[in-house]
Amino acid sequence: MGPGPTMADPRVLRAMATPLLGQFDPTFTRIMNEVMDLIRFVFQTTNAGAFPVSGTGRAALEAAIVSLVEPGDRVVVGECGRFGLLLIEIAERCGAVVVPVRAEWGRAIEPDAIATALAAASRTRLVAMVHGETSTGVLQPLEEIAALCRRHDALLLADAVVTLGGAEVATDGWQVDVMVAGAQKCLSCPSGLSPLTYNARAEAVLAQRASKVRSNYLDLIQLARYWSPARFNHHTAPTSLVYGLQAALRAVRDEGLAARFARHRLHSDALRAGLAALGLRLFGAEAPPRRLPMITPVMVPDGIDELRVRRELIQDFGLEIGAAFGPLEGRIWRIGTMGHSAQRRNVLLCLSALERVLARQGWRAAPGAGFDAAVSHYAAAGSVPSDLDVADSLGARGMGRY
Repeated sequence: MGPGPTMADPRVLRAMATPLLGQFDPTFTRIMNEVMDLIRFVFQTTNAGAFPVSGTGRAALEAAIVSLVEPGDRVVVGECGRFGLLLIEIAERCGAVVVPVRAEWGRAIEPDAIATALAAASRTRLVAMVHGETSTGVLQPLEEIAALCRRHDALLLADAVVTLGGAEVATDGWQVDVMVAGAQKCLSCPSGLSPLTYNARAEAVLAQRASKVRSNYLDLIQLARYWSPARFNHHTAPTSLVYGLQAALRAVRDEGLAARFARHRLHSDALRAGLAALGLRLFGAEAPPRRLPMITPVMVPDGIDELRVRRELIQDFGLEIGAAFGPLEGRIWRIGTMGHSAQRRNVLLCLSALERVLARQGWRAAPGAGFDAAVSHYAAAGSVPSDLDVADSLGARGMGRY
């Protein structure tokens, strides 16, 4: 129950045990075509450019930036956490003139700040934002920033590594030019293959480059040809991961986007109700609409050894939660309720286990308070207990109701 990787969906693991096919086998190319169609579905787009990059989410981010940015291009980056810093570093390595727009960690970037940065120069190639800042639990609104980018003829790239499959990622509806995601978060697939999509505006920038893309392996122009009907022989895709991603994306489609988003919100809200009953506080000043529905950042109480808590959760309960980065290290835990891990039984286990290990360090809460508050939340929401557990134990194909 950390910020990723999550529990893999059993259907994904079963698919990954399928015997290997050659990368140009007609059956495998049909699988590739379905994967591309499913990627369009989860990104809510009709973009022609929609395929996975062989590598983790960071590889997909780097593929997008190194392919769209040339040395000397001006790039505005919204930074309010660890992964905004990553976008800055990647853009700098591509030779961009990077203009950071910063906000306090735990807050979102305001559109006015992006507008000011765009107005300060006659030309900006790219604005890069993190849709879901995994390090702080902030959900960044994108629609207004996308409109600003259109007015200034700049592309908008968004890091949806943590949000795809767990929250609304309306690529076309928000007019985001490039969306990048990962497999090991809400998609509940092992890392190593990362969905990406880009529109015609981005395609035009790729076509008009004055220089070669500096990376061969992460060249979007060549990768698009590999995933096209031409099947340009660029690299050998990780076959088993393609099978796994196909199964993971099918699971999203079968559950339905609205139901899946509601499930993530339900379990995070139940977790947060339980944490409040234990007397624990959430990190960040943002209201619920700007909080990630799949990661809950929790303040470490004064006098509590945060590392000891995490160690005892693993040793005694087999349960992992996440630590923090940079200025938040030692100050917060990050608890994930995403993908296949977003289950009632996991939330209740987490709350019961936290109560126990915190009590060993002198933290006082009413016995069972966190568990009871979460159960009450589920009851008020009309949630049927153990639905996903039952579906798994029976080997059911569908995800059930949440």
